This record gives sequence, C-alpha cells and structure tokens, in this order.
Amino acid sequence: MLGFEKSYEVCNCKKVTINQIKDAIINKNALTLSEIQDITTAGTECRFCIFPEGDFGKMKKKIYCKDILNEIKKEMING
Repeated sequence: MLGFEKSYEVCNCKKVTINQIKDAIINKNALTLSEIQDITTAGTECRFCIFPEGDFGKMKKKIYCKDILNEIKKEMING
C-alpha cells in the first residue's frame, strides 16, 4: 500500500493502521472518508490524518486516509 507496511499507524490519536482502514473499505464497504471515520474512528480526534489539506500538525503525515481510500478504489476499478 503506497510503500507502507500494513501495520503502519495512519491515525496516531486512535492508533488506526493502514490494514484497519483497508479492511473498513474492502470488507465493510466504507466508500467515503466519513464512513472510514465511523467504522475505524480514524481522524475523529485531531483530524490531521484525513487528508493533507487538513493537516495542521507541526510534522506532516506521510499517508492519509484519503490516500488509502483513493488507492483502494483505483485497485477495485482496475482489478
């Protein structure tokens, strides 16, 4: 997934990994960022991990929920 381990922690506040976000998209049909938040709780505290435009932290994230959602959607379309 974009060069990161599945166990890479995307949301540090809620300790949500790439694998958990991927599972929400693929197995629980989360098709929007809001649905990912509802299922995983990622991005429900400081909200910096949702997308780059909302990352106001001193140290920017390396990957965002939006990146994962877009990548999975692209994989689903391309097979």
